[in-house]
Amino acid sequence: MMDRFLAFAETWTAWDGTPARIDDRVYTPHKSIRRVADHLIDHLAELEARLAGEEPQTDHWHASMSTTEADRAPFTEEDLDEARSRLTRLTRIWMDRLNSLTPEQLDHSPGDGWTFRQLAFHLTGSIYYAEAMGDLRGSGEENRPPS
Repeated sequence: MMDRFLAFAETWTAWDGTPARIDDRVYTPHKSIRRVADHLIDHLAELEARLAGEEPQTDHWHASMSTTEADRAPFTEEDLDEARSRLTRLTRIWMDRLNSLTPEQLDHSPGDGWTFRQLAFHLTGSIYYAEAMGDLRGSGEENRPPS
């Protein structure tokens, strides 16, 4: 999922400043990156709390409903580099954590909620935030999502 997400993000330096409107939400490159990072952090905190035998802390994100002024900033090569570094490292943390769990822990996870395997599959849906922004390489055939 993250490789595909970052393939979309590589096209966002061409963003003209017009937010993408999907359903009742607005997306920009910065918001899409913020949302995927928040989603990964939120569920990682849930996983860690449940492993520790604690109740997961309720998140207080405003999620996709909130679009900040920072979200509307131009998206530069430097922003892309920072996002790539941040999201790649966060993905590595997830992979290391999941690889440290036994199949039993993945499928019969402690506490209430999805199993950790289900959480991992749920997170693949975070590609939505990249798809909402789209591939900004151009129009027509070249505007299809990267494969």
